[in-house]
Amino acid sequence: MIRSITTSTSRGGMPGRTPGKARHRTRGWAGSTATAALAVLVLTAATTGCEAQPADSASATPSSPPATATDDAKPAAQQSPSPDASSSSPSATATPTPKPDPQGTTLMASGSKGKQVRELQARLRQIGHFDRSPTGYYGTVTVAAVQSFQGKRGLSRTGRTDTVTWQKLLGMTHEPTAAELNPPTTMPVSKPDKRCMTGRVLCISKNSRTLSWMIEGRVVSSMDVRFGSQYTPTREGTFSVYWKSRHHVSTIYHTAMPYAMFFSGGQAVHYSADFAARGYSGASHGCVNVRDEGRIASLFAQVRTGDKVVVYG
Repeated sequence: MIRSITTSTSRGGMPGRTPGKARHRTRGWAGSTATAALAVLVLTAATTGCEAQPADSASATPSSPPATATDDAKPAAQQSPSPDASSSSPSATATPTPKPDPQGTTLMASGSKGKQVRELQARLRQIGHFDRSPTGYYGTVTVAAVQSFQGKRGLSRTGRTDTVTWQKLLGMTHEPTAAELNPPTTMPVSKPDKRCMTGRVLCISKNSRTLSWMIEGRVVSSMDVRFGSQYTPTREGTFSVYWKSRHHVSTIYHTAMPYAMFFSGGQAVHYSADFAARGYSGASHGCVNVRDEGRIASLFAQVRTGDKVVVYG
């Protein structure tokens, strides 16, 4: 039995070799083949895994963030922390902030007029920088008064009322009363001439440099006035208003004569911007100048043609 098995195996398998050795070699070849195949699979898997491994994998070496366009695409590993791009860019320069005016914004200046100018003049008068009644017009007298105030307070003597000048003035004065804002006249009104005691009269005193509007002996309103020079004097006497001209312009001197009320030839009572600006340093060509525009506007509305005018010394 042993012989027949041996022969059969030799014919169907590997002749001339013993069955035990054939089986042993077969197992050894198969084992080595399996081992080699396993090694190839491991190597392939390891190689494939390195190619596909994401940069942020736990097994990857930590590195800096990838380069971006703002840092000129430098490699992330070589890039050091940089400041904000807006500060490192040469073109990102800050716009210089303009220096503020040390005396602030101008509120009033030569040529200004109105209630605030009147308040300015009243406040300056309280502390001795404005020597007349407020007019509401910012002329050369007001400019000089503001310069005087600014010089005393160590400010630039611009003559303009800026925010700093105004605040300093407010801190040194009180709010003007109605009488301070609108005093009747700079000078005390003199006793009316007896010719002014009856009827509707423009009673004008050269001594006190005032005009009083009177009705039946009662003073309705008063205002500052100035007269002609010694070469062009204002005539004295009793007259009457014969013509009113709201927007009159002199045909001789070509100057404006608003609210003109003519009483003797070319002489009239009218508003004078020059008087409002320069005060008594100037003179008229014979007319009676009024420097408070608001007051003469009200007077013009009340006076009628034919009303009496009395001019006395």
